Amino acid sequence: MTTVSGAYSNIAGVREYDTESLKSTVAANNKDLGQQDFLTLMTAQLQNQDPFSPMENGDFLAQMAQFSSVAGLDKINETLTSMSSEMTNGRIATASSLLGQSVLVPGNLARPDSNGEIHGVVDLETSADNVTVTFMDTVTGAILNKEQLGGQRAGLVGFDWTDVPDNIVNNHSSVRVSVEVTNGEETKVMGASVYARVTGVQMPTDGGDMTLNIEDYGQRNYLEISALR
Repeated sequence: MTTVSGAYSNIAGVREYDTESLKSTVAANNKDLGQQDFLTLMTAQLQNQDPFSPMENGDFLAQMAQFSSVAGLDKINETLTSMSSEMTNGRIATASSLLGQSVLVPGNLARPDSNGEIHGVVDLETSADNVTVTFMDTVTGAILNKEQLGGQRAGLVGFDWTDVPDNIVNNHSSVRVSVEVTNGEETKVMGASVYARVTGVQMPTDGGDMTLNIEDYGQRNYLEISALR
């Protein structure tokens, strides 16, 4: 009869496995046990269990369920990490694409864009017999240009100044915009929104919303922007 040391030294044909050594070897090679490591340990456990008192089916299933749960969580963590990385890359790409673009902001200060033009929008609460947009010097108040848009329906009405003088374009000077709405004999001044250039983008480290630095208007939350061109 073959003599074997250990717990099964009195049972012929049973080999002894040093599971503690096996665990140490696996741990030395990789501090984080993976699926293959788990299966190796479980195989060793089954081979070295007491044949007269084997592992209960419930215990075996419990270990398998626990491993499946851990493996599932690992997959979820990997997926979330991948999604977070993709979202970060997307935010960076979006931030880069916004630099130098013109976004629509409420205000009456405007500067020529890269095409030497000034664009804006007025939101009419009701229809108007006539809409007049006046562009003025921000220092002297002198009228530089006046656009008659005629009768307009309620809603967003766009306006522009496409033949801005070269001295304003070359100096990238600001002009003041005034919008007057006439109905019958009544005329009132309306607030406008103009397109202004994005000069910088700030991305918070906590994953919050981006902040845009807008020329003449300072910092604005990215979600406040309704249009760009």
